[in-house]
Amino acid sequence: MSRKISLNARLALDADGSEEVEVVLLQFTHPETSQIVRLSTDPTERLSVEPLQYGTRSTWLGANPKKDDEAFLFVLVSVLIPDDQETAPPAMRVVMEGVDNELAQVLRSTTERAEASMAVVLASSPDVVEQEWRNFKLVRAEGQGEGITLTLSRAPLTEEPWPAGRMTRERFPGLHP
Repeated sequence: MSRKISLNARLALDADGSEEVEVVLLQFTHPETSQIVRLSTDPTERLSVEPLQYGTRSTWLGANPKKDDEAFLFVLVSVLIPDDQETAPPAMRVVMEGVDNELAQVLRSTTERAEASMAVVLASSPDVVEQEWRNFKLVRAEGQGEGITLTLSRAPLTEEPWPAGRMTRERFPGLHP
């Protein structure tokens, strides 16, 4: 399957050196709250002075770039894009730097899984999505102190029903003479 990449992104990828900056946008939602957490890997512009915040303004997933509370806030984060293994569902890892232990406790304290989506845009054109992954579930939050690693997956193995359906006479009469 081919994907469309903008001309600016293709020129930046093909150039020996480019001033274009790829930005990863992350959006987290949770069924227990109406709050949407939007994160960016680039301090594209200053959003506020007090408190000092940087971030990226984009219309991705319906965000209003004119509202400061709907901007994607800059955090120190490393992202490993979803892998494509045959034996496992696609999974991505997000490593958040410079966070405190309270965030790790909050991430582990919920009973329902948060939903996450990720997109790659250029800093010069944050409304043009170059690549995106949607509808991932937060399946693990590990780490303490300076960094937390979030593991996101599309089909968590922990949601598989157990015990699985049995091939009994009552459920599958065609299998039993």
